[in-house]
Amino acid sequence: MKQKKSLGKMLKDRRIELGLTQRLLADQVGIKPSHIAYIESGRRRPSLPLLERMATALGLDRRELFLLAHPEAKGIIDGGTQSRPEAQTPPSTADAWQQFVSDRALLARYNVTQRELKALKQLSLLGYVLTSREFLAILSLIRTAS
Repeated sequence: MKQKKSLGKMLKDRRIELGLTQRLLADQVGIKPSHIAYIESGRRRPSLPLLERMATALGLDRRELFLLAHPEAKGIIDGGTQSRPEAQTPPSTADAWQQFVSDRALLARYNVTQRELKALKQLSLLGYVLTSREFLAILSLIRTAS
């Protein structure tokens, strides 16, 4: 049975392929080399902004890295896009984010904190969340993982 590649293994393989040391990659993405080692060994998951910086530095797909870092979100991202009616889809992720944060009643109903909004905003930068429902589903994952 073929085993899927882990986030750490993918990052390490690509780093080595590019001839980068952990120190050089750490300098490029603005963290300590020990943090790179922790991520590559699977002992830590990178934050969303760090994940994006690593994807850029290593020339890897952000979506694939996100799903490797957060496999529990696969059903939300993949499943949600197939069943979403086109008429309800905001034209861009920026519009989806604006729609979500401007719905004060929704934010109050789900007791969304400023810290959670900050995390969700970072997630919106990845460009794959297109509805308020998806933001809420991811918020639920964040809360259960904490």
